[in-house]
Amino acid sequence: PAPGRRAALEAFTAREGEDLTDFATWCALAEVHGGAWRSWPEGLRDPRSPRVAEARGELADAVAFHRWLAWITDEQLAGAQRAAKDAGMDIGLVHDLAVGVAPEGADAWTLQHCLAGRMSVGAPPDDFNPLGQDWGQPPWRPDALAAEGYRPLAALLRAGMRHAGALRVDHVMGLFRLWWVPEGRPPSEGTYVRYDAEAMLGVLLLEAHRAGAVVIGEDLGTVEHGVREELAARGVLGTSVQRFEYLGGSEGRHGPLPPRQWRTNCLATLTTHDLPTTAAWLSGEHVDLRARLGLLTRPEPEEKAQAAAERDGWLAELRRLDLLPDPDGEVVALHRFLTRTPSALLGVWLPDATGDRRPQNLPGTAEVHPNWRLPVADRHGRPVPLEDLPGHPHVQAVTRVFSDGEPHGTRTEERDVRPGPCSA
Repeated sequence: PAPGRRAALEAFTAREGEDLTDFATWCALAEVHGGAWRSWPEGLRDPRSPRVAEARGELADAVAFHRWLAWITDEQLAGAQRAAKDAGMDIGLVHDLAVGVAPEGADAWTLQHCLAGRMSVGAPPDDFNPLGQDWGQPPWRPDALAAEGYRPLAALLRAGMRHAGALRVDHVMGLFRLWWVPEGRPPSEGTYVRYDAEAMLGVLLLEAHRAGAVVIGEDLGTVEHGVREELAARGVLGTSVQRFEYLGGSEGRHGPLPPRQWRTNCLATLTTHDLPTTAAWLSGEHVDLRARLGLLTRPEPEEKAQAAAERDGWLAELRRLDLLPDPDGEVVALHRFLTRTPSALLGVWLPDATGDRRPQNLPGTAEVHPNWRLPVADRHGRPVPLEDLPGHPHVQAVTRVFSDGEPHGTRTEERDVRPGPCSA
């Protein structure tokens, strides 16, 4: 490479240090021994072993190649963020911090001293999934993190915010406690393990301050008392999803929460990657899918009746707000509803913009559903290439909702105000 490029690569390599070397070493070893490090020869399972140091020398060219790939990726992310900011986007890229890592991946290999072996992160049984959830990812060990001065967590956050204007923290409640599921046991037999929330939050907010990034916490599901309030007090945005926003909360469900009563400090969306697309929710197809996969815990007719009542209640709310009929359909009308909330950020799930009816992810169903392997498609299931998105009629209709020049949250009439809680 040219001298300037070589110098940039060397600077990147020096900055990333041992973490980058470990990652590149895992990649090189995985090319030889496969991607499941627990099945590697015993001497290669510990990144600090003499055998790994020897193998790193033997595979020096492959290690250097993977360092180079990481550098190219970093440059591309930096370029994408510059382009976003230059185009007038205040935030630009929003990166996502997953709740865990692949148990056989590079992170689990290099950080195994900080992760709980033979344990998995999940969620207890709740309204969303009565069977509970096992996400198949090893949790942080709170004692090991503390012994390390939280440096592994800080490094992870720093990397996630380096080229982003915001970071979405998946299952942000994990800063306080996580549901640990023992290997080979059902999620219902897990237990909560607590973390030092003051320390975890402190590291998160320090890195966000240094990066000048917004933090969005995904605070959906089972949330213990006081967590949302603590996050809000620290300036962490929450996540409000139409499917869960009801008067009386998601358990009471005394009718859809009117737009003015939604949280201000949150990202508001219709759905998420872990929920049915809006088209499927409107049609009831999400119940059919869960029935086929054996995920229902009560008779299918009961599930369908509840899903229909939920949908009809929201459509009635749209009519009350004069958002229906809408020439562009119910999905667009629901997006118009979002613009009437005071939420700081509004989000669109891309499959909603194309009319896709298939869920991208059904948590805990990796063996029976092609999670994260479905290309974004239209309402007929035909894939929509990236270059065709700008001209897609449904994408254009949704885009118009957010580009009509009128600030969101300003069109709600006084009659929308009802007594009730501020959020579900």
